[in-house]
Amino acid sequence: MKKTQSLVILIVLLAVVIAACNKGNKPPVARPMPPPAVDPAGTSTGGPPPPPKPVMEPVIVPPMPAEDTIGSKTLDDLNRDSPLRPLYFELDSSDVSAEGQQVLQANAAVLKKYPGMQVTIEGHCDERGTAEYNLALGERRALAAKTYLVSLGISADKVKTVSYGKEFPFDAGHDDAAWKQNRRAHFVITAK
Repeated sequence: MKKTQSLVILIVLLAVVIAACNKGNKPPVARPMPPPAVDPAGTSTGGPPPPPKPVMEPVIVPPMPAEDTIGSKTLDDLNRDSPLRPLYFELDSSDVSAEGQQVLQANAAVLKKYPGMQVTIEGHCDERGTAEYNLALGERRALAAKTYLVSLGISADKVKTVSYGKEFPFDAGHDDAAWKQNRRAHFVITAK
């Protein structure tokens, strides 16, 4: 009797294993992984960092053309004199700094003031690193900015993201000052 029960259990387990192996014969999709988070002591935490906490300070809204002049300005004119400031990042980082949070809070205030406005956040990197690495880093930067704006109440469907990696530098120089300007999330107004 015990041998029969053991045999039945073994057959059921074997059937479950075979069924689990046959599910989803698709190969796994390779996705870029962010570097491991490092705590202030310098040790890896092994998981993604927690989302940034909003800084609750008064937000200074940059000047924006009066509501009645928005319709007369082209998108090129609005982007040339954009009320949306770029967000800068540290080397090899997509973390939003405290200063970056203030920039995003000001940008969110503008987007709330003009609810028809839509933007594309472009993720950019400096020239160091491979094209593939910089495209992934640029994407993480753009998504970090979008995630923070959404946490401030901006509708996710009003914000698109794109990564240009190192392809469109703001400053063509090859030094720290130029690289600092190129590590950014740039806001482009796409609809008013």
